[in-house]
Amino acid sequence: MTSVIRNLYLMQVRKNGISQKDYAKLYPGEKRMLEKRGGRYFLTKERRRKLKVVLTGGVFDVIHIGHVLALSEAAKLGNVLVAVVARDEFIRKKGRKPLHGQIYRTVMVGALRMVDLAVPGAKDMGRTLERVRPDIIAYGYDQKPIFRPKGVKVVKLGAHAKPGSANTTSIIKRVGI
Repeated sequence: MTSVIRNLYLMQVRKNGISQKDYAKLYPGEKRMLEKRGGRYFLTKERRRKLKVVLTGGVFDVIHIGHVLALSEAAKLGNVLVAVVARDEFIRKKGRKPLHGQIYRTVMVGALRMVDLAVPGAKDMGRTLERVRPDIIAYGYDQKPIFRPKGVKVVKLGAHAKPGSANTTSIIKRVGI
């Protein structure tokens, strides 16, 4: 039952609600788990409460062991892990040119086993939070907890990899990119 709810949740987050066309393809039992809001379908509050959704994010420009360990740790906190991939503009604001575009990075992160869904970050993080509605936000050991929505648990993940070996900036400097 939880896997059906999980799949419906992922379907609704991918497309910001389940369309009428996709809803029509669902089994009657699945349809009973959804409610219509604004022309699209979403899990009922009762069904959504059966999941613990974890949200984490990052740049993920050069995927390294630090990312893998942090994402694995974040995944253990709930039933569903959604990873938000930073916008190219965000990376430039941090003083660095992205090596890979946001779509490429989103596909790469989404291919990792522990990630249930990777989504590109929006200009307004509030929209992403509204779309995902996480129960937990997991920040990496080197990230500042910027968002602390009411009713959402904020967790700071521990550092697991050897400092300097699992940092994109140090990797880029080491290989001379």
